[in-house]
Amino acid sequence: MPSPYRAIFAAPGTKGFSAAGLIGRLPISMVGVGILTMISEITGRYAMASALTGTLALAAAFVGPLVSRLVDQYGQRRVLRPATLISVAAVTALVLAAANGLPDWTLFVCAAVAGCVPSVGSMVRARWTVLYRDSPRELHTAYSFESVVDEVCFIFGPILAIGLSTTWFPEAGPVIAAVCLLVGVWLLTAQRSTEPAPHPRGRDADRASALRAPGLQVLTATFVATGAIFGSIDVSTLAFAEEQGHKAAASFILAIWAAGSCLAGIVFGLLHLKGRTERRWVLGICAMAVSMIPLLLAGNLPFLAVALFVSGLAIAPTMITTMALIEAHVPRAKLTEGMTWISTGLAVGVAVGSSVTGLVIDAAGAQRGFVVSISSGVAAAAVAFAGYRRLTRPAQGEEPASDGDVGDSNNSEERTGRVA
Repeated sequence: MPSPYRAIFAAPGTKGFSAAGLIGRLPISMVGVGILTMISEITGRYAMASALTGTLALAAAFVGPLVSRLVDQYGQRRVLRPATLISVAAVTALVLAAANGLPDWTLFVCAAVAGCVPSVGSMVRARWTVLYRDSPRELHTAYSFESVVDEVCFIFGPILAIGLSTTWFPEAGPVIAAVCLLVGVWLLTAQRSTEPAPHPRGRDADRASALRAPGLQVLTATFVATGAIFGSIDVSTLAFAEEQGHKAAASFILAIWAAGSCLAGIVFGLLHLKGRTERRWVLGICAMAVSMIPLLLAGNLPFLAVALFVSGLAIAPTMITTMALIEAHVPRAKLTEGMTWISTGLAVGVAVGSSVTGLVIDAAGAQRGFVVSISSGVAAAAVAFAGYRRLTRPAQGEEPASDGDVGDSNNSEERTGRVA
């Protein structure tokens, strides 16, 4: 492991909560596709399976920030354990209902309740922030490492879930995902030394949502459009591979896309960039938008794989920069909630993007589905440009999570005495 990554793990407890976070985060990429595979294996009803996974995603998108808000107020251990038990119980009930042929409405109720699954990635990032709040370079590397872990989960999670449900028994994917979530959260919350201190809320300003921060509003809105990119590419790639007569290759091609992001995240974590973070963030959003254009030109699967790999190079750096901006614009007492709102924006965008793309593909063919990807990229860039001024303004009213000027990482490092 390169030295900057070794350095961030020198602090006590970092290896433990990172390992627990990996186990607890893996189910995020397993549950949805596991339910999709389970229902399609048991009933053959793909429409029903897609509707269930959409219900789960939307429920998680809207309940997730509420869970994280309670975490900021009461602490990770007190909130995550009961929330996880509820989510695991709901997934278990969903599996039993599907296996025993219960009415469809019971499946949807279970999927909706399962949406209270906590955002484990946000919990781990919050711990990194507490440790390295005054060390911008180490925090940048830590955020980079977390983005790499995200991509690793999204590379192997779906493969694991589909493999379990198709080769073992249909319910295996969701069941193993639920077990991983339970184990990961319990291990994470058992580590009290690195847990961020809770921030009880008494004033009206304390009770307000983190989403009232203008900078977070811009980031969340942009990531709704970014989520639409991700959702449209997933559906379009699957349909395109099927049209080419190699449907099974879709998972491999999407893994190449995630691998590009993973590689970019590793390299980005080694860099110590100067200049305004907001400007880098807008450039990253624009790079994602521009990288959608070659997808529409793909005439075969190898070309599509290369195009997606190049497209993936812009994802992780943009996500890493986004976390730095959240740290600057969200009050310290609401940091976990602020990070979770980005996941909410992505989840809503994925649901909308995949739905619209499905309609386009049915009407005009698989390759036209990438038009939705390009349109979503343009929308993301437009929102980013429109909200740029909000991002350049300092946080108002409450102490932000970062004491330094995120607009210029070099200035932050000079104030903390960590110039190389």
